[in-house]
Amino acid sequence: MVLKTFGWSFAITALGLVAAVFYGGWEAFGIVAILSILEISLSFDNAVVNAGILKKMNAFWQKIFLTIGVLIAVFGMRLVFPVVIVAISASMGPIEAVDLALNNKDRYQELVTDAHPAIAAFGGMFLLMIFLDFIFEDRDIKWLAWLERPLAKLGKVDMLSVCIALIVLLVTAFTFATHAHQHGGTHVDKAQTVLISGIAGLITYMIVGGLSGYFEDKLEEEEEREHEEEEEAARSGKKKPAVVLAGQAAFFMFLYLEVLDASFSFDGVIGAFAITNDIVLMALGLGIGAMYVRSLTVYLVRQGTLDDYVYLEHGAHYAIGALAVILMVTIQYEIHEIITGMVGVILIGWSFWSSVRRNKALAAAEGNAGSDEKTEVSSGV
Repeated sequence: MVLKTFGWSFAITALGLVAAVFYGGWEAFGIVAILSILEISLSFDNAVVNAGILKKMNAFWQKIFLTIGVLIAVFGMRLVFPVVIVAISASMGPIEAVDLALNNKDRYQELVTDAHPAIAAFGGMFLLMIFLDFIFEDRDIKWLAWLERPLAKLGKVDMLSVCIALIVLLVTAFTFATHAHQHGGTHVDKAQTVLISGIAGLITYMIVGGLSGYFEDKLEEEEEREHEEEEEAARSGKKKPAVVLAGQAAFFMFLYLEVLDASFSFDGVIGAFAITNDIVLMALGLGIGAMYVRSLTVYLVRQGTLDDYVYLEHGAHYAIGALAVILMVTIQYEIHEIITGMVGVILIGWSFWSSVRRNKALAAAEGNAGSDEKTEVSSGV
């Protein structure tokens, strides 16, 4: 099971490390290995959240996620995205941007760093909306009940998550502008960039998430209708097959997963510059990490881990909320990648431990109930 799920990840790891040695020797090998570990540690919460969405898809779309999705994640976000950012921010053509990335690495790193406020605002708002919509929903299973119960009641207010997200964005942009103004106003225009990018992130979430939810609801309605028709009688009418709706629903879920992965990868791409500014080594290291995150997502789905450890999804969403805040803060202040990674690991680890305790408590309760039932039977005899 492990080899089947992680086989491609192992193969890509071997190829990537060999390519690194040929490209830049053993120093490059070490850099790629470190970047791979960095990406996995920063994106573990991504895998848990992805698993919650991917388990709704069939085997075909899970394969698409592991093939086409990986190409988008590795080549799109880890290789093409930084070049596109440089091309847009520096008003240059893509070929010039690639030439800059390969031949003038320091200038390339500088341009990507300058684009960080826009990247952080977009990704931060997208992730913040995921977190807010999660905590404002009334769920049967609650992890931190003392916090989640009142938040679920507040969640009955329409559009509350959008209002809070916009307030956070305004406060972030205003703080950024004020700070810049006190230092001579050289970055005041970037406050506008933060606002526009943040709103773009919010709109992206609402469009992709809304379409995904719409087609998922349509799929459920179609399945219910077909079930009722099967109970009445089997007839061969020209009705719209459920496969089409399933395809639409799965497609928009897939699109949602890709945007989600992109938002998660922002901190990894930016953080990678603390280790190297060589775009080839970045693509190799982060690409290997992205493969493991995807394989881990499928593993969690196939093993039913989220069903066995019910608080894992909660911990992952709290980690998303923390990452969203961290991204917004990094618009003005530098936060080390170790802190970013550790926050997610601690929250998910805590939720896993809480799930284990819950399972033990339920097993003990069932055992006590079974022994009491046996006692009653024996005493009746």
